[in-house]
Parts: sequence; C-alpha cells; structure tokens
Amino acid sequence: MSHNIDGSVLNIRTDLAIEEVNTENVETISDENIKITNIVIDENNKNLYNKKIGNYITIEFDDVTDYNNAKKVENILIKELKKILKLTNIKDKDKCLIIGLGNQKSTPDSLGPLTINNIIVTNHFFNIGINVEEGFRSTAAFSPGVMAQTGLETSNIINAIVKEEKPDFLIVIDSLKASSIDRLNKTIQITDTGISPGSGIGNNRKEISKDNLNIPVIAIGVPTVVDSITIVNDTFNYITNHFSYMKKNIDNPKEKLKIIRTNISKDNIDENDKKELFGLIGNLNENEIKSLIIEVLNPIGYNMIVTPKEIDFVIEKLSNIISGAINNSLHKNVTNL
Repeated sequence: MSHNIDGSVLNIRTDLAIEEVNTENVETISDENIKITNIVIDENNKNLYNKKIGNYITIEFDDVTDYNNAKKVENILIKELKKILKLTNIKDKDKCLIIGLGNQKSTPDSLGPLTINNIIVTNHFFNIGINVEEGFRSTAAFSPGVMAQTGLETSNIINAIVKEEKPDFLIVIDSLKASSIDRLNKTIQITDTGISPGSGIGNNRKEISKDNLNIPVIAIGVPTVVDSITIVNDTFNYITNHFSYMKKNIDNPKEKLKIIRTNISKDNIDENDKKELFGLIGNLNENEIKSLIIEVLNPIGYNMIVTPKEIDFVIEKLSNIISGAINNSLHKNVTNL
C-alpha cells in the first residue's frame, strides 16, 4: 500500500497539557487510587509543548457516580486547588470572581454554568457592610453564556466586570476537549495559565488570562467531548490490545473469559499480526493510521464532536465536585454550614 502521509494534519487539538507531554518526565503520584500529575512548563522546555508557560495539575480517576468516589476526588481537588492558589500567591482575604463558561442548554458544555449554581457567594455582604463570619472571603460568581446566546465576546464581558468589581483573581470553569476516550469525564485539569474558550473544538475566542486581565486566572476544566477521529483511532488501539490479550491467554480459559482486562501489553503483537487484523492498513504505524482517518473524515464533514450517553448524570456529579472544592478552598468555615 503506497500512501504519502501529511504530518501537518496530525495536530489534533486537545485542551489537556498531559496529552502533549511525555509523562515519564513529570511528577506523578497516586492518592486513593487517583492519579495526580504535575507539569511545569517554563522557559527551558516551552518549545517542546503547545501550551503556555505555567503550572498544570491533572487529576485522573475512574468514577464519580458513587458518593464515596466523588468525595475522594473532591478532597484531592481541594488539596490541589489550594496548592495552585499558593503557587499563584493568592492571599486568604483576596477577592475572587468565579466564572462559569459554557452553554447550560448544551449538556456537555454546561459544566461551568452548573458549577456556578452551587458556589457560595459573599461579595454582596461585604459591599453592603454586613458582618461576615471570619474565614469567608469576598466571592462573586457569574456565567456569561456563549457568543451565540449573547452576541458578545465572552472575554469582553469578563473584562468589563473585572474593571468594575476589581477582584484580585479569577477562577474560570469550562468544559474541555480530549484526544483520548479514556479521559472523558475522568480527568480534571487545574492551571494558572488561564483559558481560551472553545479552542478545543475550533471556536477560538479571546483568551481569558493574566496577560489580558492583569490579575491571576486559575482555570479548572473537565474533558467532556472528543472528535470522531479520536474515537476511530482509539478503536484501532483497543482492537490491537484485545487481539494481544486473546493471543497471550489463548490457553488460559479463566483469563480469556474476563470482561474487564488489565495489564494489557502489545509486546506479543508483530507485523504479521497487524496485517492479519487490518489488512493493508496493518502496514501503517499509529501516526499514519491517524493521518489516514483525518484525510477520510475531515473532507466529508464527519469529524463530529461526541459526548458519552450518560453525560447528563455525570456532568451534574462533576459540577458538584468542583463547586464543593472551590467553596472549601476559598473559605475556611464551609464545613460548618
């Protein structure tokens, strides 16, 4: 099979820093079966990544639909959010504006607005002189909607509010796009670099960051969508993994019947196996297969943006986790409420 691969088309957009770095070279720890990865992009390594200079904390988990699992993720998010507040030199009494980006009428894009619904807001009490209990800082929360709803650039709305209210820092929540099915609704990213709304799906809007607003901007995001190219490409990998597992356990009926399979390795797959599985496509490496999928789907307009069927249920759980973590990170007496 002769096919010229255009390497320029392989840059599938992802909002997650962890998908653009070699995780072997970064700090990764596990806590309560939850993986936490700290990535620092600085002047020394910025040319290696397609991300801004700053700190990126990624929390990976398997499930948040169970109460106990959700609380574990929330507690770790509280710890990591406090860590990035410290890295950003945020003080206990600094005034915070929390922004929920996205469209509440579009479920996979509703993480930001749903999170805002459960934020403890206190700014109005400080403004009218009500005595606020010690341990609570001034916080305001707002969901600006999307340009299709308002006709206004989101960053302009936020910039106007910042000029009027003069917060000391922003926390911005948004839905993200991943380049792996495995990360959908199972990853939370925190970064002090701000955010570009809609960039993951090609709707580039003005950046919301310290560069534009002159105050620290902490972004919290969860990947809720992937594109069809990612799904097809990941499926090729899952088929290869499945074949590898079956080949390894051909004489082990007990393992062969397992539904959930762990510790899958492709070490026992050779070029002949790939040709047997995929025919002529088996001659291509992973990047070449991805390039071929892009060349097929993009011109016919079938590179759709996809979300899991259970998104309604999971997005509510995730918004509760993030709002709870923000409340507990910004205020000291939330548990007494």
